[in-house]
Amino acid sequence: MSDALATDVYELAMMAGYYEHRHTGLATFELLTRHLPPGRSLLIAAGLEQALDYLERLSFDRADIEYVRSLPMFAGISPSFFEEILPRFRFSGEVWAIEEGTPVFPQEPILRVTAPLPEAQLVETALLAIVSYQTSVASKAIRVVESADGRSVIDYGARRAHGIDSALHAARAAYLAGCDATSYTDAGRRFGIPVSGTMAHSWVMSFADELEAFQKFSSIYGDRAVLLVDTYDTAAAVDRLITSGLKPAAVRLDSGDVVHLSRIVRHRLDGGGLRRTQIVVSGDLDEYKIADIVAAGAPVDAFGVGAAIATSSDAPSLGTLYKLVEVERGGQTVGVMKLSPDKRTLPGRKQVWRRYKGDTADSDFVMLADEPGPEEAVPLLQRVMVDGRRQQPSRSLGELRLSCREAVDRMPIPVRGVRDGARYPIRFSDALMARSRAGNRPAGTGTLQSV
Repeated sequence: MSDALATDVYELAMMAGYYEHRHTGLATFELLTRHLPPGRSLLIAAGLEQALDYLERLSFDRADIEYVRSLPMFAGISPSFFEEILPRFRFSGEVWAIEEGTPVFPQEPILRVTAPLPEAQLVETALLAIVSYQTSVASKAIRVVESADGRSVIDYGARRAHGIDSALHAARAAYLAGCDATSYTDAGRRFGIPVSGTMAHSWVMSFADELEAFQKFSSIYGDRAVLLVDTYDTAAAVDRLITSGLKPAAVRLDSGDVVHLSRIVRHRLDGGGLRRTQIVVSGDLDEYKIADIVAAGAPVDAFGVGAAIATSSDAPSLGTLYKLVEVERGGQTVGVMKLSPDKRTLPGRKQVWRRYKGDTADSDFVMLADEPGPEEAVPLLQRVMVDGRRQQPSRSLGELRLSCREAVDRMPIPVRGVRDGARYPIRFSDALMARSRAGNRPAGTGTLQSV
């Protein structure tokens, strides 16, 4: 199946309506978040690669067209929409975007789409779903990685994700944000992410004896084996492991007081000559639990994190927006905005500038796209698509991951805090705020308040 119907039906209804009334001039939409979720101090932009893939391949096949035509709500639409427009439909617009892995903040466009109005409208649902989800996961993952304080983090989230497609793209976003590997095999194949796994309690319980389970597994995987030691009695399992002569790469703790147990396990492993055997901890972990484990000085080498990352469990939705900011009317381009209470938008195409002092980001500036940026600031939005085609080859996920690490390291340390992260300053240009006050408000609506 094509992706043409990966949209809300009202997008198709508006699209058809625009063609019916020949309201097809250029329009600009911006994708952004209005607020940070509770506890967050920054977001990590993600999902651009899949968004561009979607735009490049977007087209309607015959089955798509026939299905839309069969819906009662489209009974009044001219036959030419189904017979001429949809069969030839392709996305022909321009896209500007902030590179994946870049820290972003509220009111900053992550993506800007300029295209004929029906095209720009149709893609709203898919772009929001793609970018919002991966940005949500990457933003959670960076917090987990930061809390691990240099220890390895492995994505274990596939079985907790909301479907296998979500599992795939959660693994990608988590790796972009700094996780070292994933347990999800398909993500390894598709994106080149290192894959890592251990064993389940079912492996241990399927044998009559715990040691036999360890021996059978190690006979296949040798010194690469990671053995799960908490099925019955953790300390006893480690003692039996030591006396058996096995030398696994790591042991895993998945339950109990992992701070206390990791100390017992480390002491016994070291005493038994297994100083090189690492300790991996998993089991309903998030950034707060990991920070507590690290602060307690527990001898843990790696963390396996599942639901907290794959579902961004404490903030599963970013409330991302895709809002019209500019439209062509009667041959003129007009900046437009929404004035609803608590849902105001700012009119006109925008650029985001990031200013640095030395190696550290100092503040961001949201400005009209044609304004010159502040001194010592760099523009974050770059043109990535023209006429519906990419401007340049995509960077590899590994390259984006390194850039993400560098960009996060350049954020002020207080902003990177897992608990009570500081607020990063965002400034809006005078010209943008003047435009918002002039705006498109109807007569008698009063003055628009500044952001």
